[in-house]
Amino acid sequence: MPAASRTGPSDRTMEARAILASLAVLAVYLSPLFLLGEDAHLRVHDNLDSNIAWYRVLHRSGQWFGKPDAVIPQVIGGLPRAAYGTEFSGIVLLHGLFPPMVAYALSQTVTRAFAFLGMYLLLRDHLVRDAGLWPVRVFVSLAFALTPFWPSGMLSTLGHPLALWAFLAIRAGRACRRHWMTLVLLPFYSSFVLGFFFFLAAMGLLWLRDLIATRRANVPFLAAILLMGGLYLAIEYRLLLSLVLSDEPTSRNEFVSSRLGLWRCARLAVKNFVLGHHHVATIHTFFILPVLLLTFHLAAGRRHRDRTERLFLRLLAINALLSVWYAFWFHRMWQPLKEAVSLLNTFNFARFHFLRPLVIFTGFALGLAILWRYGRAGKAVAALALAGQVLLSFAFNEEIFFERRGEPTFREFYAERQFAAIRDRIGLPQDAYRVASIGLHPAIAQFNGFNTLDTYNNFYPLSYKHRFRQIIAKELDKNRKLKEYFDTWGGRCYVFVAELGKKYDFRKTSKRRIRNLELDTAAFWNMGGRYLFSALPIDNAQDNGLSLFGVFEDDESAWRVYVYEVVQGGKPLGQAETDGGRAVLQRGSGAAGNDPAARGNAGRPGGGRAGGGGQQPPVRG
Repeated sequence: MPAASRTGPSDRTMEARAILASLAVLAVYLSPLFLLGEDAHLRVHDNLDSNIAWYRVLHRSGQWFGKPDAVIPQVIGGLPRAAYGTEFSGIVLLHGLFPPMVAYALSQTVTRAFAFLGMYLLLRDHLVRDAGLWPVRVFVSLAFALTPFWPSGMLSTLGHPLALWAFLAIRAGRACRRHWMTLVLLPFYSSFVLGFFFFLAAMGLLWLRDLIATRRANVPFLAAILLMGGLYLAIEYRLLLSLVLSDEPTSRNEFVSSRLGLWRCARLAVKNFVLGHHHVATIHTFFILPVLLLTFHLAAGRRHRDRTERLFLRLLAINALLSVWYAFWFHRMWQPLKEAVSLLNTFNFARFHFLRPLVIFTGFALGLAILWRYGRAGKAVAALALAGQVLLSFAFNEEIFFERRGEPTFREFYAERQFAAIRDRIGLPQDAYRVASIGLHPAIAQFNGFNTLDTYNNFYPLSYKHRFRQIIAKELDKNRKLKEYFDTWGGRCYVFVAELGKKYDFRKTSKRRIRNLELDTAAFWNMGGRYLFSALPIDNAQDNGLSLFGVFEDDESAWRVYVYEVVQGGKPLGQAETDGGRAVLQRGSGAAGNDPAARGNAGRPGGGRAGGGGQQPPVRG
């Protein structure tokens, strides 16, 4: 890049004011998390349905710093501790120190603040150094910090600009202590497999390119790559032991991801290039992409391009290449190789596209810098694109976006008061029985302390997946898509119901009913299952050996929960008795709900309700 022009007092003052204004905008963006607390709306997918519950279960298990072979008894009778990741993650620490919503809000704040800082430093020191381009530096950084990133990813992708800032300084021989400290500290608030493996691979390719071009081994640059990579391997030692160095098969061994033909891969590549991916959402379609295409038209038509234009074109090519790689990783040609080399199955190499937020926003900044040269018209287009992108980001703010979609709040989703009522009505120690959920994410029961047979995790023992499959085998046989979904992935080890499909969150306003359920409740019983929590009434519960125990509602909950008990040999279940000093479960506890059409055993005395006859109202928390 050409040397930076001398910054005048006016530019410095305006830039400082713009930074303060951007931080104020960022504070407004984050404010619903702090002002609303548990009444805030959050992303459900890969967030409320999983990670937030995982942190709570982990800390309550006492296995935060458990041994490598430790298990979490609350989940599937013994989920490997490694499934919850490293104990040295900053987000795990936050959830250990604060209530879940406070930890979530703090994590969002930390991540977005360092995303802004990293992008700003990268643009200021390396890519957009001209003094008059301070609006590009500041407001591209703000737009980057406002992207709807995957919350538990922390700085796994939004930390890439900060890391690149440090690496480029080291590569140029201008590094100081803060650059090296950046590389040392980032691994504690990011994930290796969800972002930085791919970033370090890119740095390795850059080092190799330099070696070939200059025939000089840049030892500090290489040392920085090895240092950061080594730190990640040390921090993520549990993942390394469980997925790479262990011979025990996990659910990931049965992954079949490469099933697409040429045409579907081509369409997926275009979709990814234009729309992006929800785990690394960049919302670039409406303002950034037009700027990239316009700048491409202007730069590609020039015979003599400067370094800014050449770098822009390279980044645009890399952007397209990453989308193509992502799509064609799922082409069927890879499947034989994936079956032969298990690492290709257990590790998702398609995630090189997680580099796209860095590539897209740095390309956006360079594109705006090029447009800035085209006088008043170019500056107007750049200003419109920057303003539009920032305003668009607010439309994707969790509170605005998920509230408009009708998603539940944190409080409504986890429904702690409602599930406490269920726990109290059952009246047994929660580790004395196991439950599963239908039409509800099992994370809800897990968050509320119930021991679950179902779960959603990155991996778990393959033997357990096969045992659990017996429970839902007939339902899978009735729905080809569900069968393929479970058998070739299985991360969601759920009680799937064919007539419901892949929907797991039926609200209390739903009028749906389960008409023809076919579960192997004997297998469920043998695995310790005693209760089913269903978001919908089950019309043929009797045929499945189920008896309605109670219908639970609460004003603070998004759900109506039909609790069914498993009938074993016609004997009641639900209270603990002592048999030779050993606690045994028996039926006969709790009040039934008052939904006549949902009575599971209409032919039994007492209308099929556990606990005998008599009309009793629904149990309300």
